[in-house]
Order: sequence, then structure tokens, then C-alpha cells
Amino acid sequence: MQTLVICIDRDNDLGDKAGVQTPIVGREAHVDAAVRLASADPEDSDVNTLFGGIRVYDELKEKGTDVELVSFAGDRNVGVISDQRISRQLDDVLSRYAPQEAIFVSDGAEDETLLPIVQSRIKIDSVKRIVVKQSANLESTYYILKHAFNDPKISQTFFVPLGLAALIYAIFLLARYPEGAIIGISAAIGIYMLYRGFNLDESFVIAREKMKQAFYAGQMTFVTYMAAGLLTIIATIIGALELWGYYTTGGGWYYGLITLVTVFINKSVWWYVSAFLFAIAGKIIDLKMEKHFCWRKLSPALFVIATGFLLWGSSEYILSISSLPSEATAGSFSLQYFIYSVVFSIISALAGVKLSISGNKEK
Repeated sequence: MQTLVICIDRDNDLGDKAGVQTPIVGREAHVDAAVRLASADPEDSDVNTLFGGIRVYDELKEKGTDVELVSFAGDRNVGVISDQRISRQLDDVLSRYAPQEAIFVSDGAEDETLLPIVQSRIKIDSVKRIVVKQSANLESTYYILKHAFNDPKISQTFFVPLGLAALIYAIFLLARYPEGAIIGISAAIGIYMLYRGFNLDESFVIAREKMKQAFYAGQMTFVTYMAAGLLTIIATIIGALELWGYYTTGGGWYYGLITLVTVFINKSVWWYVSAFLFAIAGKIIDLKMEKHFCWRKLSPALFVIATGFLLWGSSEYILSISSLPSEATAGSFSLQYFIYSVVFSIISALAGVKLSISGNKEK
């Protein structure tokens, strides 16, 4: 085959709305898919993309070009998962037909973000963007806003912070503590902005997909990841309660920020270490059952233990020389704890390095 006409549906409207599985190959299959999608949602722009691809295919056929038409769909969780799914489908089609060049058909900038992925696998000779012509009435502000808010990607970004702020305000009003509403709303919006700013939504989507796969595959990681999550929550609560106790009795001005943070670390560090070890243990058990286990897989657990010893020992010593009354007489013992923790962390880290090196040699 000489030319491949490629249509992209990055958010998988074809699968979610029309129940069409991709990749779609051939003109007749595309006509059927376009009709089914148009029947399910006449306003979806991917309908125009499919018909645009059919038109490009027909034009090349009339010129006698050896051409095939194919469409790929990703996932509603646009990002890493959807792009990986499209990449796998593309590799399969390219290995089957071995085309020399491609024409990329899209309905906008979102689908065109896949261009580098496609270009890394096949030469693209042309990019065809399908732009829908609209009447003046449809271009009104009301229509644009209405359809923008119906888009889950926009509505989640816009409505979630407002809804969260309103909910927190209502809770504090019921608790008869309206002054705390400002603190709660600021904290919630700050956490949400950090969540979006660091693009953690993709990480959560990937984690959710892994949990789903582990559940349906009957893997031990599903249980151990759940246990690790619960231990992480418990660790955070224990550390926060301890910190809050010192803050309310003496105030942040009395103990100082570093001391309060050290209290949090000291009371919660081994809970966090246990959470990490649970997660690693589940992975190791699954690898053992699948006969893919090697000793190098134990090195992360040893490094986590080494980190736990360092954080615990240093926090014990810092608290012993701080102004905390309960730690005033424990300075010499805490220094010994710190020294022992450093020694144990070095031993644990060296054991992890040895396992990692031995695992690389086995490869």
C-alpha cells in the first residue's frame, strides 16, 4: 500500500457514544461508523472528521492512488492512556499494511497533538483539518457557553472548584464557625490548583487503571495497594493530630514551624514506610507467582527502610534539642538513636545496592 488516510478520535467518542470498536478500516466501515455516531450525537465534531476522511479517500481513489482509510480512538481520559491506546492500534495497522506515507485528518488542535506520535512511525504528507461552517445564530455566546459547559473536560475544571468552595462554606456555617470557611476554602482551592498544576490527574487515572487491571486479573497488588492507601491516610491523620495538639497548646510561634513539621514526621514516618512496603510486597508476590521475580526487585524496599531510619532518627534528635517539654531530658538517648539510625540506614542502603547490582549482572 502507498498511502494511508488516518482519522483520530482522541477521547473515544466513537466507542462511548456509538459503541464502535477501533481501529476502523475501509470506506464502508467508516460510513457505518459515521452514521452511528451521528445518530447518537449529531453535534459531535468527530462525525465531520470521519466524513472528511472518506472524502479524502475518494479523491485519492479517483486519482488511482493505492490508498486505505483507517480511524483510531483513544480513551475518555485524554492523556497518557488514550495516547498509548492509539499508538498500539497504529503499530498494529502499520505492521499489517506497511504504507509508505500518510494523510492526517483531524477536527482540531486536540487530535493534532498526536501528530508527533504518528510522525515517529510514518511519513505524513498532508494534514487536513475539518472545520464546520456555522450560521450566525449558532455562534452566539449562549450557544458557545452551553456547549462548553456540557463538555466534561471544561465543566470539571470550572465547576469542581466552585462546588467545593460552596460545600465547605455550607459545612462551616452548619458548624457555626464561619471564620473557618475562609481557611477551608483557601486550602481546598490551593490543593486543587496544585493537583491540576502538577498534572496529577493523569497519575490518578493511571493508578486507577492499574488497580482495575489488578482486580480483574486476581493479583495480590489490588489488596496490598488498598492497604497501602489506608496506611497512608492513617499516617497523615496521626501526624496531623499530633501536630495540631502541639500547635493548640503552645502555638506555632512558641515551637516554631520546623519543630511542628518534625513532630509530624516523627509520628507518621513508620506508617508511611509500612504503606510503601505493603505496595512493594504485593508487586513482589505477583512477580513470584508469574515466575518473573528476581532479587533486584527487593532493593526499593531496602531503600525505603533506609529512608525511614534516617527520617525517624533525625526527627528524634531534633525534637530532643527543641523546646518540647516531653523531650527535654532525652537528648543523650536521642543522639544515640540518631547514630544507630544512620548506621542501620547505611546497612540497608548497601544491601539494596548489592541486590540491584547483582540483578543487573544476572541480565
